[in-house]
Amino acid sequence: MDQTLQKALDQLDQASAAVRLAVHNMATAPGGTDAAGDAAHALSGGAIDPFVFRFAIFVLAIFVGYYVVWSVTPALHTPLMAVTNAISSVIVVGALLAVGIAASGIAAGFGFVALMLVSVNIFGGFLVTQRMLAMYKKKDK
Repeated sequence: MDQTLQKALDQLDQASAAVRLAVHNMATAPGGTDAAGDAAHALSGGAIDPFVFRFAIFVLAIFVGYYVVWSVTPALHTPLMAVTNAISSVIVVGALLAVGIAASGIAAGFGFVALMLVSVNIFGGFLVTQRMLAMYKKKDK
C-alpha cells in the first residue's frame, strides 16, 4: 500500500478514536450540555437562556462538521464512509428502541422516521463506498 495512503489511514484511525472518546465523555458526563447550559445561565445572572446556549452549540457543530467533511481528501472518503455507516448502525439501534418501547404515538412516529432516514443513509453510504472502491480497481482490457 502507498505510504502516503497508509499514513492518512493511520491519522483517520487516530482522529476517529479521539472522536469516539469525546462522544463517550460527553455521553457519560453528569448532565452533559444541560449542566453547561445551566452553568451559563447561572454565571450570566439569568441573561443567557439554557436553550440559547444549547442552540449555539448546535450551530457551532454544524459549522465544524461542514468544514471537517469538505476538507477530507478523496483518498480518505471511502474509510470515512465506512465509519459513517458504523455510526448510523448505532442510530438504528436507538430508533428501534424508540419505536419498540415508546410510551406515546409521537415518540414511535419520530422513531419510525429516524429509522427510515438512517436506513436510506446506510444504503446510500454503501452504494457510494462501492462506487469509490470500483474507481480503484484495474480495468480489464
